[in-house]
Amino acid sequence: MSLRYLALVAAFCPVSVLAQDWALRAQDRLLTREEVAALTEGRTLVFYDDGRSKFSAGGAYSYTYASGASAFGRYRVEADGTVCIDYRNGFGRCDRYVQSGDRIVMLTERGERFPIRPLAD
Repeated sequence: MSLRYLALVAAFCPVSVLAQDWALRAQDRLLTREEVAALTEGRTLVFYDDGRSKFSAGGAYSYTYASGASAFGRYRVEADGTVCIDYRNGFGRCDRYVQSGDRIVMLTERGERFPIRPLAD
């Protein structure tokens, strides 16, 4: 192995470690796969900025911004409860959902936190 290869590997290792901890806080409880499936499948989650994540039956996904613009893709709920979205434009992302106090919060791999408005059943 070359030193250049080892330097590249070392440079990317911290990013992987940070992405896996999801920037959890002491009061956060990760939702299980079953809880995430019940939260998302066939439902629309509304965020406090009026953005809407629509998780349709069969895996179709759309995110509608407060402006009305939308992005479309497909989603899947992984065994550990991670929700991964593959957008039509080639972009992809994975998020986790936690119970934080009396709120449900979506966590991004970059450490961002987006509380979800209470669900209307």
